[in-house]
Amino acid sequence: MSAPARAFTVRHVQLLRALFAAAAAVMITFSPDHSAAVGLSVFSGFVLTTGLVMIVATWLVYPAGQRWPSVVFALLSFVSGMIAGVPAWRTEDVFFVVVIAWSVTTGILELVVGLRARRAGEANARDSITLGAFGLLLAVLLIAIPAGFVQPYEIDGAGAFRLTGIILGVGMFGGYAAIVAVFLGIAGLTPKRADAVAEGRTTENDPAPAGHGGER
Repeated sequence: MSAPARAFTVRHVQLLRALFAAAAAVMITFSPDHSAAVGLSVFSGFVLTTGLVMIVATWLVYPAGQRWPSVVFALLSFVSGMIAGVPAWRTEDVFFVVVIAWSVTTGILELVVGLRARRAGEANARDSITLGAFGLLLAVLLIAIPAGFVQPYEIDGAGAFRLTGIILGVGMFGGYAAIVAVFLGIAGLTPKRADAVAEGRTTENDPAPAGHGGER
């Protein structure tokens, strides 16, 4: 007799992550203030909610032997989110250190998990590899911003302005969130054989799921 379909699957995880990434992107995009305080506030909410999704996925999607990537990702996100959530610590240096550290560690984690999933022939391996690459790209872009960067500029009829490193950094994080939201939204809404494979394995009493491809 076939097993009932899972109520919470990899695709649901992707869509929830896309939703929170989209919320972060919208808040950054429509905020006139790209200060460290705003950037860390949005980043904190983004990583904490994403970490919560991964904790739920740990128990509802993956079997005991394949839960460690989600647990590690959630722990990294919770630590980063709590640090970013302390108002007294919301400085420009903390923004760059915390966001770079999170993007590097979770990016490497997702990339490694995706590469392992690809070797195993799992359906969502490419999603995980791509997300890992996005995270590492964000880290590289933030590292490339010179410390204390300030570029004055003028707009005719509007006055003089300054483009600073923190404005660039917060903007890049917002761009990263927007790209991740679109990518995960498409991945979650695109029919894949991952869920069918998972259901087939459950029917055969095989504990292995479709894998962590596409999930951090």
